[in-house]
Amino acid sequence: MTISQKILAFHSDKKEVLPGDFIECNVDLILANDITGPLAIEEFEKIGAKKVFDPKKIVLVPDHFTPCKDIKSAELVKKLREFSKKYGVRFYEIGRAGIEHVLLPEEGLTLPGQLIIGADSHTCTYGAVCSFSTGVGSTDVAYAMITGKLWFKVPETIKFYYYGRLKEFVGGKDLILYTIGKIGVNGANYKSMEFTGPVIENLPMDDRFTMCNMAIEGGAKNGIIKFDRITENYLKEIDAKFEIKLDLKTDSENDYEKIIEINVDKIDPQVASPHLPSNSKSVWEYKDVKIDQVVIGSCTNGRISDLRKTAKILKGKKIHPEVRCIIIPATQKIYQEALKEGLIEIFLSAGCVISPPTCGPCLGGHMGVLSKGEVAIATTNRNFIGRMGHPESYVYLSNPEVAIASAIKGKICHPEEVI
Repeated sequence: MTISQKILAFHSDKKEVLPGDFIECNVDLILANDITGPLAIEEFEKIGAKKVFDPKKIVLVPDHFTPCKDIKSAELVKKLREFSKKYGVRFYEIGRAGIEHVLLPEEGLTLPGQLIIGADSHTCTYGAVCSFSTGVGSTDVAYAMITGKLWFKVPETIKFYYYGRLKEFVGGKDLILYTIGKIGVNGANYKSMEFTGPVIENLPMDDRFTMCNMAIEGGAKNGIIKFDRITENYLKEIDAKFEIKLDLKTDSENDYEKIIEINVDKIDPQVASPHLPSNSKSVWEYKDVKIDQVVIGSCTNGRISDLRKTAKILKGKKIHPEVRCIIIPATQKIYQEALKEGLIEIFLSAGCVISPPTCGPCLGGHMGVLSKGEVAIATTNRNFIGRMGHPESYVYLSNPEVAIASAIKGKICHPEEVI
């Protein structure tokens, strides 16, 4: 079996599962946020449930419209808060929380071999620690909160094998944008995307999180990377308590539906143009694309390494006078670390705005909504029509280095052009 099949088989108490099988599994962790959580709670109450199956395995994280932007968003968070008090589930209020898909790994809650579901499509992020993690609907979350179980259709697995030498300013964001550009947004529909090869074996954890985070943008059920020394060192560093109870590697090349090999030697920093993540091309192919706004953050690229890369290029420079640059540390801890390292000072001196941890502008919620005709480049994961505001606004996707270089120049550019 593949890694994904093994995790599903283990949680279904079956010795073997095959692609296409419908199975019921025990889940290790259930996640919902301030948009999807209230819907799950409504279903939970409609069913008449009196308790959750295990409060320690349920996590509620308000992060989309928080800090609450209006009365409606405040009511949504209140619903999560009251539910958590009533049933004793984990709840991360602002001040100690952050963007869910950065926060949960940071808290040591996402572990190798786990089966994790979340009422958010980017729950696939946790495949970076070699868990099977996937997004589900709010009604599925309600059922799982009561029973601790959920049904799955076992996906086929596509192996993505990356080899060669990465260029400067090329990382996980560029690899996944390039890959989605190669296969299309439907290229891995309901498949497991397994990222492998010598490039992945040497890729830092933050870049792995970024790649698995955007597996859903290729249509995948989940993204996953095998457990190795980098995973182990990361988990020890954050003092995560884990025990591996199954063999977390794919048995044979024959277990894959297909294998796609990617030579990274010639991959430049990528930029995806509106209105699909699959519209990715080399940054050099964009000439005179003027921008109005830059957003650096999100569950894709709001980690401390992303902020360090941003600050390294920005230090001693200024944001273009016609550009708004919004920087969002993904969690409270990351914000604090950026402060200690002097990164916040660099950002403020250059003319950036620092936001508290939030998904806000990524979904066009708040803290950076675009008006008609405006153009943004962002380190987020989606650039659909109206994603960041007005349906006639335009969003380009990139890594943090390209985003901040563009903020300095006032138009999309390669980092080399401002260094």
